[in-house]
This record gives sequence, structure tokens and C-alpha cells, in this order.
Amino acid sequence: MRRFEHKKEVINSLTEAQKIAFGPLTFQAINAMLELGILKLIDSNPDCDLMSELNLSEYTINTLLEVAEAAGVIKYDDEKYSVTSLGKAFLYDEMTRVNFNFVKDVCYRGAEKLKESFFSGKPEGLKKYGFDGTIYPYISILPENMKKSWFEFDHYYSDNSFDIIYKIISPVEKIFDIGANTGKFERVCLKYNKNQKLVLIDLPQNIDVIKNNPELRGCEFYQADILKEEQNLPKMSGAVIMSQFLDCFSKSQIEFILQKVVQASDDNIKIYILEPFIDRQKFAGANFALVHTSLYFTCMANGCSKMYSFGEMEKIIEASGLKINAVYDSLGAHDYTLLECVKNA
Repeated sequence: MRRFEHKKEVINSLTEAQKIAFGPLTFQAINAMLELGILKLIDSNPDCDLMSELNLSEYTINTLLEVAEAAGVIKYDDEKYSVTSLGKAFLYDEMTRVNFNFVKDVCYRGAEKLKESFFSGKPEGLKKYGFDGTIYPYISILPENMKKSWFEFDHYYSDNSFDIIYKIISPVEKIFDIGANTGKFERVCLKYNKNQKLVLIDLPQNIDVIKNNPELRGCEFYQADILKEEQNLPKMSGAVIMSQFLDCFSKSQIEFILQKVVQASDDNIKIYILEPFIDRQKFAGANFALVHTSLYFTCMANGCSKMYSFGEMEKIIEASGLKINAVYDSLGAHDYTLLECVKNA
């Protein structure tokens, strides 16, 4: 009996290995079905003639259907195809759509340079788009489909916790947002308090894009490359927030940034760090997505950062001269964690 179970385990392992081996082709096949409208049409009208309705060849339809069935995206029963619950995720689940497009438009081409990126410590895949250094100064000039998918991915996860976060932070006289991006957090703050004093801190290229946004009228803007020693932060009081910002840096860079924040802040400052820690997720799928997001940082973003565990971030925070004063877990729909930090006495 044990011999049979061992053989079954080996067969199952080999099956899973083939899924990884052919994974890139499966990905592109599902993408083709989505873009050609095959998956949507099967779900809305399973009795239709796919070839005539979509003006596609028998070869195209049959080849893609065979792959989709093998991948569990569709099934064939009672002489007709139907979309499985897995397939419906690609059609109707927003998280799956955002993740899929992010991998397709932002990561796919650059992932080929993953090994080289690990060796060099630089995002070698970014060079495929003609950019060098890190991705952040180029966000506003990325190819349109790439930029759209990048922003959708970036905003989808943290944005739905901003209302909760503002209520935790407030009331506070002034909030300094380091890595403010497009100012979505500030818009939430102003929704609750139109007189809230806000300072958005980001790279010059990003500040130039958002500083004239009428929705952010009354906010202050501060341009800074936070990794440059010669560039100081403004004098800060009240609260500092870094929303999904520190995962864009290596451990040593995070410590440098936090020390810089400490030096620029008064003694009563509260420093808030918002992150989706890989070890604070309720669902295996969320952990899977986060650890794979680390590979985006490797080959496309900066070559040196990752999605961190709570324990990793805790050690960096302590080394920087801060201590964690409070922990708010399971924020929003995607299990974000908000760390409230204060200066060590």
C-alpha cells in the first residue's frame, strides 16, 4: 500500500512539474482566449458556433480549447463547453484581472532577465523597454498599456484600506506622505476633513505630474530622492505615513530611509508604515501573489527589494531607532498591516 501511495505521489509531483514547465504557454493561451473573446462567449452562449461568431479558424479554436480544458479553465460535458469557476475568475474577478494584466504588461518580458537581475542587483528586465536604473522615475512615461496595468495593480490593493487608515491616524494636525504616488490617500483625507494639512513627498518626476491636480489644491508638495544623502526631508511633525513604500527598497535602504525620517522629525512624531506582510495573510493565494510580486521588484523595479515578512520589517524598524507602538492587522480587503512607530526614548 505504501509503495502504491509513493508512486501516486511521484506521478502527482510530475504532473505539477509539467504545469510549471509549460506555465508561460498556458498564460499566453488564456490571454489569447480573453483577447479574442472566446472565454467570454463560451460563458455567455455555450451553444454558439465559436468559429463563425468570432471569425476564427477551427485550428485556433480547437487548439486553445484543448489547452484551456487541460488547465481546468473550461470543461466539456454533454457535448458542449462551459467555463469553470477557475475560468470565471479570469472573466469576472477584479483581483485576478489586475494581477494577470500586471504580469502580462509589466513583468512578462522582463522576467526573462530574472537570473541576471539577481546577479547584478539591478532590474535587468527594465532595459527591454529602454530604461536604466529603477522603474520609478519612468512611471509617467511607460508605454500606455504598461502604465495602466502598473497603476491598477498599485492602487487596487492599498487603496481600499485608506479610509480605515485615516480614521486611525486622525485627528492630527499635519500628515507627511512619503512616496505619495498619485495622491489617492490625500483625496481620502480631504474627503473626511477638507482642512487637513497634507504634504506629499515623492520624486521630482512624480510631483510634477500631480502638483497641479485640482483635487489636491491646498496640499504642499516636496520633491526628494530619499536615497540621496544630500537631499534632506522637510521638518516633520504630527504624522508620517509610508503606504506600500518601503517594500520598494532593500533592507539597508529601508534602514537608511527610516533613520532619515527620524532625523527630520520632532520627538512626538508618529510614523505609520502600511504593508501587506507575507506572513500576515489569511489566504494561501495572497501569500503566493505577494512572494511572486517580489520577483517584479527583482527584474523590473529595482533589483534589490521584495515583499517583506512582519519579522523582517520589525528588525529593520528597531535598528533604525524606532519602536513599534501599535499594530493594526487585517485592514481592508487584502489583509494589510499598519504599524504605528515612535522614536525610542
